[in-house]
Amino acid sequence: DAGTPLISDPGEGLVAAWAGRGGQVVPIPGASAVLAALVASALPVARWGFEGFLPRRGAERRERLARIAQDDRATVIFEAANRTVATLKDLAAACGVDRTAALSRELTKLHEETLRGTLGELAGRAAAVRLRGEVTLVVAGAQGPPADPAVPDGMGPVSAVERMAAGHARVDSLVADGLPRSAAARQVAAETGLPRRSLFAHAVKGEETASHEAAQVIEDLQEERQ
Repeated sequence: DAGTPLISDPGEGLVAAWAGRGGQVVPIPGASAVLAALVASALPVARWGFEGFLPRRGAERRERLARIAQDDRATVIFEAANRTVATLKDLAAACGVDRTAALSRELTKLHEETLRGTLGELAGRAAAVRLRGEVTLVVAGAQGPPADPAVPDGMGPVSAVERMAAGHARVDSLVADGLPRSAAARQVAAETGLPRRSLFAHAVKGEETASHEAAQVIEDLQEERQ
C-alpha cells in the first residue's frame, strides 16, 4: 500500500518489480488525488492526461508546458504548495491567462478546498494567501486551433496589440533564461499562434538595443574619465 494509483510515488516501481517476478498484484481501491481533482474541477474531463510533477526549470519544463498548452484534453498536475504560484504563472504564460482551471488542495482531508477560475485568476488568488498541503491542478484542454493574431476572433485591434505585447514579454523571459532567440520565438509561436518571424524580429531587436545601450554606457564612462 504505497499510494493509489501508484503514480508519482514509490509504489509504481514496487508493483513493476513484483509483477516482473510473476507475483500477483491485488489493488486496494482507495482515494486518488487525480480522480478526486477531476471530479471537483467542474471542467470537461471526459478525456484527460496526467503530467505528475513538472520539471522545475529548463528546456524540459518549457517543452512540457508547450505540450499542455496545445493538448485538447484536460491536464492534471501535481505541485508543491510553495511552487504553485510560479507554476500557475508559467501555465498562464503558456496556455493564456484566460484558460480555465481548478486548484485543489488537501483532497479527501479535513481542510479540503477547490478554487476554480482562469489561470490568471488562480495565480492571483494563490499569491494572496499562504498555500499549505498537497496541491493538484486541473487545466482545461485547448479549444480549437489558436486564433490568427492578425484577425483575432471577436477581438478588436487593441486586444491584438496586447496579445503581441504579451508574446514579446514571453520571448524576453525565455531569452533571459538562456534559451536561444530562434528557439524562444519558435516556442512562443507554438504556444500562442503569434507569427514566429515577428517574435524573432523582436528578440533580435531587443539584443541590438541592449548592445547599443551597453556601448553607450561604456562611451559615457570613458568620457567621464577623460
